[in-house]
Amino acid sequence: MGPLYGGRFDKETVADGGQLDLEWLEETYKEFHREPELSTAEERTAERIIRELGYFKDWDVTTGIGGYGITAVLENGEGPTVLFRADFDGLPVAEKTDVDYKSKHSQLDAQGQRVPTMHACGHDHHTMSLLGAMRVLDGTRDRWSGTVVALFQPAEEASIGANGMISDGLGTKIPRPDVCLAQHIIAGPAGRVFTAPGPVMTSSTTIEITLYGRGAHASMPHRSVDPVVLAASTVMKLQTVVSREVPPNQFAVITVASVEAGKANNVIPDSAKISLSCRFYDEALRKKCVDSIKRVVRAEAMSMGAEREPSFKFVGMLGATNNSEEVFTTIRQNFDQAFAAESVDMEPWTASEDFPVLPRAFGAPYMLWTVGITPRWQWDRADKAGRLDIDIPTNHNPMFLPDLKTLPVGVRAAAVGVLSCLQRAWERPEDQADDSTYRPTAPTDQDIDEVAVETAGAD
Repeated sequence: MGPLYGGRFDKETVADGGQLDLEWLEETYKEFHREPELSTAEERTAERIIRELGYFKDWDVTTGIGGYGITAVLENGEGPTVLFRADFDGLPVAEKTDVDYKSKHSQLDAQGQRVPTMHACGHDHHTMSLLGAMRVLDGTRDRWSGTVVALFQPAEEASIGANGMISDGLGTKIPRPDVCLAQHIIAGPAGRVFTAPGPVMTSSTTIEITLYGRGAHASMPHRSVDPVVLAASTVMKLQTVVSREVPPNQFAVITVASVEAGKANNVIPDSAKISLSCRFYDEALRKKCVDSIKRVVRAEAMSMGAEREPSFKFVGMLGATNNSEEVFTTIRQNFDQAFAAESVDMEPWTASEDFPVLPRAFGAPYMLWTVGITPRWQWDRADKAGRLDIDIPTNHNPMFLPDLKTLPVGVRAAAVGVLSCLQRAWERPEDQADDSTYRPTAPTDQDIDEVAVETAGAD
């Protein structure tokens, strides 16, 4: 597989035979970066993507899937079908960078409050990587055979975008993929590409717990069952689940991310709410810890004399991202050729993703890899000073900003990944061997309860 480079139509720096205009890449990226939109409200972003897709005359474009989801399909002879996903929603974060293309955009959130928005997780970069890879693939059709599905997904940050597209009939709108791919930018040395088989991102379980007490005048605490005290004791007791019930060689995070109780300084409220964000790589351990959380919370309520049991609402559940060994082996050898020393092993990342919902719905193997976007001078200086955790902005930080030089790296990685998978045959399940389309079913209540299929909620 030949090298892939980005250039301003420089005939000596073409992309496997297809020219990649770096000026277009940067300017279009800046457009996306200036005006990020929140999950399920990505109307202008989707319109901008659709406008770019007008460049591709032979791709079959479908819009409005599960909200603002978009697919573009290019059939180019016999061969496997490879799906590549890019997400495009932003976050309610006020950007604090000093670039001239920083976001000054704001938008009404789900509660009707106007909030600043930012591409603090790099979804604008993901979008450009896929659009750029499409140009490479479109211009090199004489060198590969098969079908490519470019999928632009909304609402990843809300953890509902992938399921929304599946539930809206994605399987009837595109050929069934044999393999699914995605990439994500991270804080790391600019241009470095990280890959690994197995679990690379955690599952996510978000739980809202309501603790019920008995309200009273603040001067008469003996007449109450104080949910504020109950919440405080519960928060502290929950810290023992990981420290005392999880084996030291296994990974688990249980974070109490918010505590809400009371509105006045002279009123003991009758309830309190705590919200938990829990992360695991192992599903059996996840279930064990959720059981432990319920036990601890109920026991604390009983110890306070609460007359009503706490309630548990699971508002966000995602499975771990578990890369296929077969897909990893197929792609890594070509990444090593394309990126040389910059193709390295990926350390497991404790964030979570809804991308695996797509390949799991189609019964296809998959892989997600990461690309470092921190300017090298900034990374090296922080590394030398031992201040990587302090000086380097991570995803979701208001200072998170990709080095523009990594845009062609993202395109190159996406194109190499797709081309790698097009060059080999993939075994399909027997019941789908002769089907060009696959019709996945929407998750049942039992699926949701067991987290066998991931759905809903904000991460």
